[in-house]
Amino acid sequence: MSQSNPEAKNADLIIIGAGPAGLTAAQYGARAGLDVLVLERLAPGGQALVIDVLENYPGIAPGKSGFDFCQDLHKQAESFGAKFLMEQVLAIKSQDREFVLDLASGAALSAPAVILATGAVHRKLGIPGEEEFSGKGVSYCATCDGPFFKNKKIFVVGGGDAACDEAQYLSRLGQEVVLIHRRDRFRAQKALAERVLANPKIEVRFNTIMKEIRGSGKVSSVVLESSGNAPKEETADAVFIFTGVIPQTSLVPDAAKDEAGYVITDQHMASSVPGLFVAGDVRASPFRQVVVAAGEGAVAAHSAAAYIDELKGKSY
Repeated sequence: MSQSNPEAKNADLIIIGAGPAGLTAAQYGARAGLDVLVLERLAPGGQALVIDVLENYPGIAPGKSGFDFCQDLHKQAESFGAKFLMEQVLAIKSQDREFVLDLASGAALSAPAVILATGAVHRKLGIPGEEEFSGKGVSYCATCDGPFFKNKKIFVVGGGDAACDEAQYLSRLGQEVVLIHRRDRFRAQKALAERVLANPKIEVRFNTIMKEIRGSGKVSSVVLESSGNAPKEETADAVFIFTGVIPQTSLVPDAAKDEAGYVITDQHMASSVPGLFVAGDVRASPFRQVVVAAGEGAVAAHSAAAYIDELKGKSY
């Protein structure tokens, strides 16, 4: 990814975020003949970077790592002419059918259409010890930090796709993996849940919550509470937390959102703000998967191109 360039000026379409949704939108926008600029403050790929094996994306069999998949998306978008800047967007202002983006570098960029693909960040438990031991046994990324805890006792917290997928990965590294979930069954896809329940290296405990993480310099124990029982302390070497995500919508305070804070769009990925399109995990959707994000990115780019043509009086 190129470094930020304060001299950079306008584009037809600016995409904020380079996860699967943003990268796919970049490809489709560039293929439609638009001058496309993608802004991402970290590495292209977003949360998909840490997927151990992407096994359920149509046409990719056997599966490949999330990192390799995102690298391919990035190269593909660049091959069609999309440009990338490593930048953080501080604010978006709409004026005279143009969006002006203020960047952390002090530069400003403008475009008639913007696709918000900022995704979501991991939700934290908010319990004692979580912040204190972050990076010292507490992690939100199994593929990033799992190898540090080979043959150790690992706790995984959560009950969705991410928790089950990461527990599977950690079971290949850890001597003992304990997956706890506050409800009485997983909310993960059936295939993932069944695989975890059948894995002899994973101990599953339902109706259990983590109350505290303890240690001295690093994680050494956790306090758990199960239904009808008093809290109990157990030894632990690491805690991996996968309890959902928070959509990153602070840049678009005026866009309509649902009760969970996700941006609401129509079937064209258009938000309530004219010219602002939304795709991926930041969008209100009944199903959040890489393939869904990619599809939404393609639709958003197509809709943005049609919107720009309409502004220019060239609508078909």
